[in-house]
Amino acid sequence: MADGTATPPFKGVPAGTAPPSRAASGNNTPIPHMNAKGRPSRLAVLTSGGDCSGMAPVRAVVKTGIAKGCEVFVVREGWEGLVRGNTAPDPVDQVLDTIPGAPSTSGKRKGGFVATYGEGELLKEGEGEQTLKDRYIIRVGWDDVRGFASLGGTLIGTARCAAFRETEGRRKAAHNLVKHGIDALIVCGGDGSLTGADKLRAEWPQHLEALLERGDITDEQYLSNSHLNIVGLVGSIDNDMAGTDMTIGATTALHRICEAIDSISSTASSHSRAFVIEVMGRNCGWLALMAAIGTGADYMFIPERPPTAEDWQTSMCTVLGRHRDEGKRKTIVIIAEGAHDCNLKPITPEEVKDVLTNRLGLDTRVTTLGHTQRGGRPAAYDRILATLQGAEAVDAVLESTPDKPSPVIGILENKITRKPLMEAVKQTQDVAKAIEEKDFAKALSLRDSEFEDCLHAFRATTRLNETYRVPVEQRMRIAVIHTGAPAGGMNAVTRTAVRYCLCHGHTPVAIYNGFVGLLEGNVAELSWLRVDQWSTRGGSELGTNRTLPDSDMEGIAAQLEKYKIDGLLIVGGFEAMISLSQLEKARKYYKSLRIPLVHLPATISNNVPITEWSIGADTSINVLVDACDSIKQSASASRNRVFVVETQGAGCGYIAMLGALATGANLVYTPEIGMNLKGLQADVEFLKKRYSQDVPGKSEGRLVIRSEHASKTYTTEVLTNILGDEGKDVFDSRLVALGHTLQGGVPSPRDRTRAVRLAIKCIDYLEKHYNRSLEGHHEVNEQDPDAASIVIEGPHLRFASVKEMLANADMKNRRGKTAWWSPMKDLIDVMAGRVSAAAVAKESS
Repeated sequence: MADGTATPPFKGVPAGTAPPSRAASGNNTPIPHMNAKGRPSRLAVLTSGGDCSGMAPVRAVVKTGIAKGCEVFVVREGWEGLVRGNTAPDPVDQVLDTIPGAPSTSGKRKGGFVATYGEGELLKEGEGEQTLKDRYIIRVGWDDVRGFASLGGTLIGTARCAAFRETEGRRKAAHNLVKHGIDALIVCGGDGSLTGADKLRAEWPQHLEALLERGDITDEQYLSNSHLNIVGLVGSIDNDMAGTDMTIGATTALHRICEAIDSISSTASSHSRAFVIEVMGRNCGWLALMAAIGTGADYMFIPERPPTAEDWQTSMCTVLGRHRDEGKRKTIVIIAEGAHDCNLKPITPEEVKDVLTNRLGLDTRVTTLGHTQRGGRPAAYDRILATLQGAEAVDAVLESTPDKPSPVIGILENKITRKPLMEAVKQTQDVAKAIEEKDFAKALSLRDSEFEDCLHAFRATTRLNETYRVPVEQRMRIAVIHTGAPAGGMNAVTRTAVRYCLCHGHTPVAIYNGFVGLLEGNVAELSWLRVDQWSTRGGSELGTNRTLPDSDMEGIAAQLEKYKIDGLLIVGGFEAMISLSQLEKARKYYKSLRIPLVHLPATISNNVPITEWSIGADTSINVLVDACDSIKQSASASRNRVFVVETQGAGCGYIAMLGALATGANLVYTPEIGMNLKGLQADVEFLKKRYSQDVPGKSEGRLVIRSEHASKTYTTEVLTNILGDEGKDVFDSRLVALGHTLQGGVPSPRDRTRAVRLAIKCIDYLEKHYNRSLEGHHEVNEQDPDAASIVIEGPHLRFASVKEMLANADMKNRRGKTAWWSPMKDLIDVMAGRVSAAAVAKESS
């Protein structure tokens, strides 16, 4: 694969096709991946630098490595552990087991792989400091990383290492790698940690020569360890690495921030106070920016775009004063720790507080969130990202050759990517350099497109001046309507659309209760203050239902004409797409429908064709993950219990599939794959085998996730009964149906921020086509239609015509014809321990 290109989330199954049947994947005996010297590759993983939630690539790396037939090690305490190595002898049985051909004398080798070497539990329970003292390079088995995905931080430890910055320190690290025969290293950390990794690889030949010369290694070791393959994974709450849209840990940190600010907002409103909230971000304002638009903050300070005026105090007070004049009872200012003015003078929370107190007379408090941002259970997206990138890192490190630069694994919109590590590091460091040189335009240009879009969105939705007003003749009456089932983030879309319309001088019009409400005249203009707190609210403040416009198209057209609507934003899922199609089709009969129409996908099912993400889906997955974490505690307490969890999703298995990947479920059933008796028989035998591999008395509960329409015959109740009856000597089973809980809850920060970005794009789209009509362009343009859905496809965000959307729709099952996430089924099987020898052989060929 060429560096910098996008790849499917997980290799093994072509995108859009169903994976092999379960009956063929019951064998979990991995075929060894041989290195150039003809022995199994030995792979190590370490975490370095600042910790963050979601450092679960360790779990994915270990399991994928073992599935590929590698011998896998973890390095405790990052580079510090690699420099120290193992001064205490390894257990004899572990050493024997690592010798090719030696009898298995260690661990719990059952069903084809070593389930545990007995030390994973020590890492998880924090006993490693004593029991593993003087041993930092530890071989691990399959279940030694059990439960890692749902825990915060890094269970193998991380530490800053001054010794590794010196040549002799790196030489000691090289020596320890050679002693253990490790020829592949995966490093999860920030730019400093990854720079150190690349430096170690570049110096590798010199280190080997020096070690050989002073007798630290043998001639055989010198020859058999001639090259070190390294791959980087970015773990950083700041999301400050160039070349990737998201770093592992950033999403969870944003969750912690938004949870805190949501709580602060209620007390701020109660007392009509101002709060200055400091978040992390030394050279990157991503956390501050996303938190600001996600929580509806009033003002913010970030390093990349400092206040343009030297007198930033007056500028801030002007904006916040107008907010108070509008009737706002609270004021929220978010400041990144690296914030400064245009002359690089630091702007501190205390300084901002004094300005608000002295100039505006506000009762002001300061809250520094600090290290709470680093901790806590990983959010669903971080678990998924860590798993996808960890698996990709194993593929990348095994495919590496001496002539290829070390890659770093990233993601662009929805595609896992590889990029030359040092190229990404250089671009990251260029941002800090540009800020230092006061070239803020360059610093901003080095961020991804979402960053700049969100910065524009924040300014446009918080300013009450006339800077962004369009000419009077271009001003519109833009209506917003919700259609279909409720989804988290719908209200954030509406809030953004209303504020952005007002900013441009348009009149925002709310249509309550869908098309039924439009027919009944439930239409009203919305004010700037009315929608102020809508970002954090779940459900639909406008109200929504599944009634389509063709129920009374003539009445719909008459009402749009009555309320002088110039553009319509339809927010919803599959029903919204159908509504758009019906309205466009009826244009030839009704003049009032010949206005720009745009559909913004919002549905927990994520079943809208073409687009890979819909507003509300992330919130739903997080609700599912929270529920499954609690269910898994109950299942594990019972030791031998299997919970069958039913999700919503109608004919689309997105929630079930992504939920299974995030929660570590052992089995998943979706409508796209279906269910049959042969597969169920194989699944029962697989569950029995996995329980047989557990350490006696320490079995864990297991999860099975089933989408509600996976099968008409094998319902969730039938499945639960089959598992219970067939596995009764090994495990029992229980059923949990989550139902409409998946539609509720506070919208996730990811849904909030994405809602803001997409809503801005949609209003811009309506403006563009309205202006074209004013210029007399009424002809149909297939390449740039005036009725479309906004979609995210791979690394691209674009507008798709109604014709294209319908061509890609499976109308019978109410989903897209292609499910980009289907290949994740293979990865779920691997993480569960269902390693197919045939699949591994294919991957290794």
